[in-house]
Amino acid sequence: MVELHLPVMEKEVMTYLIGSSEGTYVDATLGDGGHAEAICRRLTGKGRLIGLDWDHDALQRAKLRLKPFESRLTLIHESYTRLVEVLEKIEAAKVDGILIDLGASTLQLMDPERGFSFHHQGDLDMRMDRRRSLTAKEIVNEYSSEQLADIFFRYGEERWSKRIAARIIRFREQEGPLTDSRQLAEVVKEAVPARYRRHGGHPSRRVFQALRLAVNGELENISTVLPQAVSSLAPGGRICVISYHSLEDRLIKLFFREKAKSCDCPPYRPCICEKEPELKVLTGKAVKPSEDEINKNPRARSARLRAAERKGTAHKKAGV
Repeated sequence: MVELHLPVMEKEVMTYLIGSSEGTYVDATLGDGGHAEAICRRLTGKGRLIGLDWDHDALQRAKLRLKPFESRLTLIHESYTRLVEVLEKIEAAKVDGILIDLGASTLQLMDPERGFSFHHQGDLDMRMDRRRSLTAKEIVNEYSSEQLADIFFRYGEERWSKRIAARIIRFREQEGPLTDSRQLAEVVKEAVPARYRRHGGHPSRRVFQALRLAVNGELENISTVLPQAVSSLAPGGRICVISYHSLEDRLIKLFFREKAKSCDCPPYRPCICEKEPELKVLTGKAVKPSEDEINKNPRARSARLRAAERKGTAHKKAGV
């Protein structure tokens, strides 16, 4: 159902992303095809969309949704961490725009078999790409208390990371392996002090986020894909990245800032590095969804959009 996977900040993304309606664009996180459909509606003539996703199920859903545009589509089952390799293989080394939406789709989160949600009972999997070997079940049942606490704190910014890790270890010793997502959610809830369970959403939210990021290497993947995206843009091409929590947004902001610098020399000294900035940052602050969009799609609330342009020929804006 289309209403289950609305594209976040569609109008804002299209405004920043689309220059020429006959350009070549990449949706590096195709998901269920919401943004891709919006891009395709704006393409004419030689306009082309390349879509990547490491989730085979999502790719199949997107293929059905985008069938009316299949003549201008190239869909590939691959991680965006291999962006340069993929584009070279299909002879599209330089493109006019790249979109990276770092969120999990609603359908992924609602599928009990995937184990992403603490609301549903399902296998503790959490792999976006089922070709990968590491699962959340392996982490919670085999990692030490110190390793678990580190994951919960580093990837989830969970203040009770040590208490939660200790509670998981105790459960393993007394009850055996943790086998499903709802069981893990209850163990986490029991570890959090009672007075902190009454506000701020479900107490296991940050732990599930941390496990998803760890299983899929998502923060490391961002650091891998951003340089590839910049090198794959034609002069004047644009990159748009949508993130959903502060760890992701911080990485993107710092990367854009670094690539927009014109000098690496120490402050208060003459410039001798002759560095040329690679990017022009288009969003001084991260763009947030409107209140109207949040009311229609509450999952968009935490979304943040940042955009930048590859230095070179001016980006000609097309109507959106």
